[in-house]
Amino acid sequence: MRPVTTGRFAPSPTGPLHLGNLRTALLAWLFARAAGGRFLVRVEDLDPVTATREKEAAQLADLQALGLDWDGPVVRQSERRALHEAALERLVTEGLTYPCWCSRREIREAAAAPHVPAGAYPGTCRDLTAAERAAREASGRPAALRLRASGQEVEVVDLLHGPVRRRVDDVVLRRNDGVPAYNLAVVVDDHDQGIDQVVRGEDLVDVTPTQAHLCDLLGLPRPSWAHVPLALAPDGSRLAKRHGAVTMADLAAKGVDATAVRGRLAASLG
Repeated sequence: MRPVTTGRFAPSPTGPLHLGNLRTALLAWLFARAAGGRFLVRVEDLDPVTATREKEAAQLADLQALGLDWDGPVVRQSERRALHEAALERLVTEGLTYPCWCSRREIREAAAAPHVPAGAYPGTCRDLTAAERAAREASGRPAALRLRASGQEVEVVDLLHGPVRRRVDDVVLRRNDGVPAYNLAVVVDDHDQGIDQVVRGEDLVDVTPTQAHLCDLLGLPRPSWAHVPLALAPDGSRLAKRHGAVTMADLAAKGVDATAVRGRLAASLG
């Protein structure tokens, strides 16, 4: 018997969903339902500073207003820390991580070097001597934990983009405040929830080979990925709050109800 497809939408409750987010949610729902599959909602609320239950409730209300339903209870990423830490410990034990004391400013400055690929971590803390590491530990600055990726390239086959091959970066796995980082948590949670179909915005396509690599290191099956086009503003830039009435609440204030919003989103998908 063919296994049932399980898809998901996983917003971060840091503010209202805009039309681009809602369009991606609609696509993820359509992909799963068209395959006769299950559709889950996971709240990615790892950041204790910006994520709130009030914002979460507003996002879920917007999804329901559009007519999107989901199977089972909503899962919160913040309640799954034990799973994230267990995966992280496995990578640490296998020597696949290293501490990093770099600030964002230091990374930006070092990444400007001509030999560093655009957007990649420059490797400042990767091969510190024992003395250099001791000096950084003595400074009192908390360390993040990075993946020791060794610069290999990994390929995935995206359902819309086809083969995507990228160099795996030394991504952060645990932030310097102790919070599990996105790239680790999303891989662990997708597997634990049985999600085998990930539909999300194409701004995440470049990091997907790194997530596939993490799946391989942890012995987890890779899901399928489909990275859908982002919603664009009239000026051609990525849709954002600065473009005006881009949330359900904004549009409701202008007399545009949820049915009309759903129609606009459907029309944008052809």
